[in-house]
Amino acid sequence: MIRLLLVEDDANLSYIIQGGLEDMIGGYEVTIAPNGKEGLETYRQMKPDIIVADIEMPVMDGYEMVRRIRETDEEIPILFSSARVSPKDVVKGYELGVNNYVKKPFLPEELDAHVRALLRMKQGTTEKDKTRTLTVGEYTLEPEQATLRHSSGSQQLLTPRETGILELLFRKPEEVVRREIILDKFWNTEDDYFASRSLDVFVTKLRKLLSQDDAVSIKTVKGIGLMITVS
Repeated sequence: MIRLLLVEDDANLSYIIQGGLEDMIGGYEVTIAPNGKEGLETYRQMKPDIIVADIEMPVMDGYEMVRRIRETDEEIPILFSSARVSPKDVVKGYELGVNNYVKKPFLPEELDAHVRALLRMKQGTTEKDKTRTLTVGEYTLEPEQATLRHSSGSQQLLTPRETGILELLFRKPEEVVRREIILDKFWNTEDDYFASRSLDVFVTKLRKLLSQDDAVSIKTVKGIGLMITVS
């Protein structure tokens, strides 16, 4: 049973989504919160498997709710469901820690596909052999712990998508990983433009995470992909 928290201020739409997932699709237990403030409180009480949230809501919007959740929880998958999908809005959401977007209006089957893809990604990151590590320069990546460690002793917890992208690059240092491979593996969407913009946001974040070692860098090979290098 997938325990899904739906944060949506449109009561009629909430009812439709809940019925579509619980009755038409099956395998869901949907809890509804009408705004970000109640969504945050409900999240803390129930610890759902995944959150689906609108952006524009009264009392507290989706952006602020996600920001507060990500202060303490980098693991739970969060999906924005919104008609608000300008490049600026999409980039802001990804920077705050949203995992993906689904555009309104959508069918229950479409939302179900997004939800299951995010849960598979999370499961794939957390259920492998916990002894495996990858090292590049002064950094050690522990994919199953979702942790990036520096030789100084500092460490950074990563999101599932950050972990996955770094793992691909750490496995093939000095080799180009094609952009379409990364997008196909970590973005379950047919919207190539927004997926590509999201990847750019993640690359910027990853470069900051690797900034303690001047010898390590993520380079963009224009028109082809990404590669991690050690100089």
